[in-house]
Amino acid sequence: MPAAAPAEGQVQLRCDGTLLEVRGSAELKRTTSRLQLALTLEADGPTVDAALAALQQRLARVRDGLRSLEVQQLRVGSPTTWRRAADRDRPAQVQAQLQLSGQLAPRQLQALIRQVGALPGVRLDPVTTQADPGGDAAARRQLLRAAFADARRQAEEIAAAAGLGSLTSLEIRLEGLERPIALRAVAAAPAPFDPAEL
Repeated sequence: MPAAAPAEGQVQLRCDGTLLEVRGSAELKRTTSRLQLALTLEADGPTVDAALAALQQRLARVRDGLRSLEVQQLRVGSPTTWRRAADRDRPAQVQAQLQLSGQLAPRQLQALIRQVGALPGVRLDPVTTQADPGGDAAARRQLLRAAFADARRQAEEIAAAAGLGSLTSLEIRLEGLERPIALRAVAAAPAPFDPAEL
């Protein structure tokens, strides 16, 4: 299950007095190492105490199910309650609810849906994919190089079509990364920009 990590870079280049601004992009597929799950658990009762007691019973079953799936970093939020007004089909009730989250191995996703998602009062939220954080730095470097190379290639095509000379990088703006940074690369001579310097 691949997780896509996009990046975009906007590059300004000077070419014989002409300013070119191009946008490059890159995408990297990384293997998903874990899934971040979240679910809402609900129960109701005629009173606050009854609703919370029912919620506690359901929580015990959900917790057992998640442990059997080897869910890690399980977090259980504080319960909230509110009164639901009566309608034609049912009397007034107190509704109790809490949130749970954790991390799950991708191979356990179907079991999560079948075993835990089918329990009373459970509402599963969409899972989010997470790649191995150990490869973040290398993936970031690879994305930066690819996005810059894409922008540079576009600028060179424009410069060649316009009959312009060599290019000098003036400014680089990065988007789509955890911490966007701005870099200025101005060279007196038209030396090529080395993406490895980022």
